[in-house]
Amino acid sequence: MENFTFALNATIPVFLVIALGYVLQRVHFLNDAFNKTANEFVFRCALPVSLFRSIAGMDFYSEFDLGFCLFCFLGTTVMFLGIWAAAWLFMKDRGQVGAFAQASARSSAAVLGIALAVNIYGDAGMVPMMIMSAVPFFNVYSVLILSFSPQMDDEGHLLPAARGLGAVKKACVNVAKNPLILGILAGLPFALLRVKVPTMLDSALSSIGATATPIALLVVGASFSGGEALKRWKGAAVSSLVKLFLLPGIFLPLAAMLGFRNSQMIAILIMTGSPTAVASFVMAKNMHADGVLTANAVLLSTVLSAVSITFWLYLMKTLGWV
Repeated sequence: MENFTFALNATIPVFLVIALGYVLQRVHFLNDAFNKTANEFVFRCALPVSLFRSIAGMDFYSEFDLGFCLFCFLGTTVMFLGIWAAAWLFMKDRGQVGAFAQASARSSAAVLGIALAVNIYGDAGMVPMMIMSAVPFFNVYSVLILSFSPQMDDEGHLLPAARGLGAVKKACVNVAKNPLILGILAGLPFALLRVKVPTMLDSALSSIGATATPIALLVVGASFSGGEALKRWKGAAVSSLVKLFLLPGIFLPLAAMLGFRNSQMIAILIMTGSPTAVASFVMAKNMHADGVLTANAVLLSTVLSAVSITFWLYLMKTLGWV
């Protein structure tokens, strides 16, 4: 019951902010112009700043575990590419392939991970090491998947696809100029050289970065359209089941077989089984992917994660993995 209460405390506030965005849109306090501008702000400013601070503040040299880092990196690679390949094979609506793959693989690791580890162990444990090894690649793989997948216009019509060298060039340009990738790259020298961001600048950046999640959640709720949303619930439901149950069901036993335990297992649970990151919606909207499916996946996986995280914690404790 304690774990279930914690999971509810972590996920219900997210759901409530999404619900607030929906209500404010329905009463015309928010409008499409605000949603578009807010989405651009989160994508081009708030999220890159948040990622910069996360990377710049990491200590790559203390308690470094090469085997654990390799597992997180390779696991992330297999998750994204495996789900993307499966989506290509089994999804009839090609316009949903990129959004489905990203929503199914991309976790809200940085938001939920440290809070969960601290709640269980009293400190962050191996979660920062997981974030270092996996979260930057969440962004890189998301850009690549959305670049190489069919894209849609605002009315939901498929856009002409780039092919051959044109597609490769387009993907490379998207990665090179993506604000989230640039935020990560900007933070790396600070982390690698152990240079601290000046306090006054860091405080200002902290205030900007802290706006990313609440504003993005409001836009998710405001973008929720009943008729269109219902058409894409099937894809969101499958995505949530993959995100919350299938991926942990594959990677947690594998991690246990390799000898990982305690805070390592908690970090791997967060990497594979936490709800779809709200950044997925922001990136989908800005890269002409299916924003409605992604918004549904964020909402549904957040609600269901209170049950799924509690289930996995109970199972891992029963098996002696944590």
